[in-house]
Amino acid sequence: MTALLSLHGVTAFYGAIQALKGVDLEVNEGEIVTLIGSNGAGKSTLMMTICGSPRARDGAIHYDGSEITQLPTFEIMRRGLAQAPEGRRIFPRMTVFENLLMGAHGRADKEAADEMEHVFTLFPRLKERIGQRGGTLSGGEQQMLAIGRALMSRPRLLLLDEPSLGLAPLVVRQIFNAIRELNRATGLTVLLVEQNAFQALRLAHRGYVLVNGAITMAGSGASLLARPEIRAAYLEGAH
Repeated sequence: MTALLSLHGVTAFYGAIQALKGVDLEVNEGEIVTLIGSNGAGKSTLMMTICGSPRARDGAIHYDGSEITQLPTFEIMRRGLAQAPEGRRIFPRMTVFENLLMGAHGRADKEAADEMEHVFTLFPRLKERIGQRGGTLSGGEQQMLAIGRALMSRPRLLLLDEPSLGLAPLVVRQIFNAIRELNRATGLTVLLVEQNAFQALRLAHRGYVLVNGAITMAGSGASLLARPEIRAAYLEGAH
């Protein structure tokens, strides 16, 4: 398989605090790869470092055969990456329609309209709420909107940061099913950061475990689910 995204020996700091410690990670084209770990392990920092903020201090990040380690964030995102960040970060005063248009990045009207219909097929609730302000949506609807906005640019790689955070189990299942369907139907490559290890490892083709900024374990989603140390640390009582 061809690696669409690869990190080799990546370190990153927040001030004097080292958040990532020599991370090696690969995401092959067409895969769903998940990164699990406890709160504060460095998962969101890794996502942001891929996008150029904070900048990797050591190591290299390659995307689609080219090094992107030192590129500015806007240039990285132009290359076919899209992110649904932790905390959703939708535009609360804008309608669902306006939020989705913000993700289209100046694409032609016809292309944007076609992509919006695809988003509505994936998340029918958004079509029902098309004229409603983002800030008045439920948490689950806001998460659907954040993912839908990211999809509007028709990315090759979707970065999802904690999509299940704070959501009811039924909504979590809906969102994970949508991610699975996206990958199955379109071949979209997904890097998923999650605290909900059970759902994430069930969904993913492969997974990595991040502990205190370092990768400690890697394998298929099924093999990681079966490991007793993973079950003890992340799964007991979690589902």
